[in-house]
Parts: sequence; structure tokens; C-alpha cells
Amino acid sequence: MSSTMEPALQEVAEDARPSAFGVRLAQQVLLAETELVTALEQLAEVVLEDPRVEVLAVALTTFSPTDPEQWFHLGERAWLRQWQRPGARCTVLPGGARDAQDALTMPWLSQRSRREAVVVRDAELLPSEAAQDAREMARCHVRATVSTAMLSGGSMFGSLSVGSEQPGDWSETLVADLRLLSAAFTARMAVQAAERSLADAIVRGDQASAVQQQFFAATGHELRTPISAVLGYAEVLQNDAEDLEGVLDPEQLAEFVTQVRKDTGVIVSAGEQLLAIVEDLLSTARLLGDGSRGPVVVSEAVQDVAHWVRTPAATAGVEVTCAIEPDLAVEATASGVRQVLTNLVGNAVAHNRPGGTVTVTAARTRGEAGEPRVRISVKDTGPGLTQRQLDQVFEPFVRFAEAGVRGTGLGLSLARSVAERDGGWLGVDSRPGEGSTFWVDLPAPPD
Repeated sequence: MSSTMEPALQEVAEDARPSAFGVRLAQQVLLAETELVTALEQLAEVVLEDPRVEVLAVALTTFSPTDPEQWFHLGERAWLRQWQRPGARCTVLPGGARDAQDALTMPWLSQRSRREAVVVRDAELLPSEAAQDAREMARCHVRATVSTAMLSGGSMFGSLSVGSEQPGDWSETLVADLRLLSAAFTARMAVQAAERSLADAIVRGDQASAVQQQFFAATGHELRTPISAVLGYAEVLQNDAEDLEGVLDPEQLAEFVTQVRKDTGVIVSAGEQLLAIVEDLLSTARLLGDGSRGPVVVSEAVQDVAHWVRTPAATAGVEVTCAIEPDLAVEATASGVRQVLTNLVGNAVAHNRPGGTVTVTAARTRGEAGEPRVRISVKDTGPGLTQRQLDQVFEPFVRFAEAGVRGTGLGLSLARSVAERDGGWLGVDSRPGEGSTFWVDLPAPPD
């Protein structure tokens, strides 16, 4: 906020440090280790212990809650829920009749909260242009509030606010927690929005390639905003930790610095995971935009892929072997074939066991109409898949990896899109304990 503050507003430094609880909960949200509603419940339990907080309110404008029983639906506008301190008069729900038309609008504060967290120490000191906000807060018995908007890339996902019947300053740690968690919730919902959009686009596989390309590119660029926010905040925390090294209590500060660096490392890891999703989407968009199809020699494409995965295979102790006829070819885009095979072979290595093998073969086959095709198969000696996993394996953002195996959960679904663009399809045969065979069928070149 600017130095010429409104008397009603409290200035809280941008580098105010969140609590250890706030950092841990943000970490869980960013890594999808907890459901959003569960995280909100945990947040409510902690913030209501603050003597200044009498109510915590959350509004969702894009997503519907999984359990709407405890939420108030504001018509088509939003879902609203509040957590109150026992005996508190503060409430942000519509009036006694719980009419959606009586819901808060807060025009002056809402516009400010879109830019930064708004910290109101006394609503009675709000300027004349905020008269409607002051009236609405008085009606709700809210004299002071902290409010943040969950906004990313022009999309409003909702808001997060606390309120008190008493005027006065707010804890800077509480404000920092709300800032951090609002950013974490926003990033998580932005990813979920992208997942939904991606799933819808894959279901509508009959749409033109140009529509798919536009979707992937737009989704990827929209995700860059939460990525930049997560990484930027992590860098700020790291800088703050380094600044504390010169204070007088070395043991206490050294422990704090160590903890902050550990937590920021996790946040950076979450940002890198989101960035990997963006790169998957953008690279697939480029592939879908490349419409030049022609004969692709299968053995050459497989040898290229085997060379690319040589290092991770050696690190994992997995042997990759290829048995392909040298004159076997498919009619497809060269980059698309290599992209699909890279995903299949890379997964076979990553989900294998030490000392395991990956075998790539290819054979001539026929389609349903008798047309000549080629099936390229990638067989591994990994743990195999259950029937439930087989039903979901090509869905976007579905992962069955063990702990420590990195990935975005997009590879197989995007590989399927690329294969279908080239007139092919992906499939899998697997049994638990017997490994898996993923295969791609592609048209053979004309005689």
C-alpha cells in the first residue's frame, strides 16, 4: 500500500513473515496433499484462536463445494461459508431471511482487494466513497476486517476474509498467513480449472486441431501466473531468511533460517511441478499445430528415443532393448511419433524396478476396415496395473507413481491426443505383478 494511507486502513509490509502453520498449510495445498475444504477447516480452527478474529468467511465464485450442505449459495454468483467464534455477532451471511439479494457487495473494498490484501482497522473511518461498504459492515456487526481476493489471470476464484466486531490493528503474522494461503488456494484452483478444461478438450476429440492448439496454449500461459507467484514468494522468503543471519541470537535464528529454507524449497518444488505442466501443454500445442505427415521409419524413431532415455535408464538400473525391422514405417508426423514413444518408454523406465527391462517391438497389423497399420509396443517388467488403474490410466492428471517419482500426470493423455491427431490410438495390456505393455497403433504409409 502507499505511504499516504486511509486512516481506516492498516499498512502491513509486503515482507511480513507468515507463521509456521501458514507455511505448512500452503505447502500441503500447493502439493495437493489435502483437499481445499479440509485446508479451509484447518485454517478456521487456527485463526479463530486469534482473539481478534470472530469470523472467517470464504467465497467461491468458480468452483462449487463438494459438500454444499454447509455452504450458502448466492444464486448464480457464488458459494459462501463462514466459521464463527462461539457467541460472536459478526456474520457475513445474508440477512435473517438468508436472501441472496442481501449478500455483501463491498464495492470500494472489493476493488482494492483485487490488487492486494486490504486491512481495515476501523470501518467507521472509511472515506465517504466507501459509505456502502461501511453500511454493509455495520449491518454484519463487522468493525474491522482483512480481505484478500483469489484472482489469477483475470479469473476470479473467490475471496478469503476475517472479521472482528472490535476496531484495532491486526497481527502482521495473521495478514501474512492470509496473503500466503490466498495465493496457494488461487494457484491450486487455477490448476484445477486447467485440469477441467483439459479433460473437456480431450473428451471433445472431434474438434478441429486449431481449437486444441488454442486451448493448450491459452491454458499454459494462464498457468504461468500462479507459477510466478509461488516462485516469487519463495524467493522473498529465502531472501528474508538470509537477512536474519546477522542478528544477535544465532541459535534461534539459525533454526528459523533452516526451517524457512526447507519450506521455501518445497514451495519452489511445487512451482517447478506447475512449470512442468505448462511445458507439457505448450510442447503438445506445438506438436498439434504441426500438420505435416509423411513416412516415419519406426526403427530410427525408436533409436532416437532409446538414446534420449539412456541416462535415466542407467540411473534406474533398467535395460532398454529394441527389436524393430529396419524397413518398417508409419504415416504420421515425425515429431509426434517421437513424442509418443518418449512418453511410453520414459514411463516404462520410471515405473520399473531396479534390474528390470523395457522392450520395444513393432509389428504389422490391420485396422477394423482391413487397412494396413503398425503397432509399436513398449513392454516393461514393472508392478503392473489393477483394473481400476487401467480404467483411468489415460485420464489427464491421473498418476499411479510411487513416492519420489516425478511427473505431471499429463503425459499419457497428451500422448493420446497426439496419436489421435495422426490417425492412431493408444492402448495398454497389464496385470498386477506381471508388468505392462503400452502400445500405439498408427497407419502404415500408402504402398
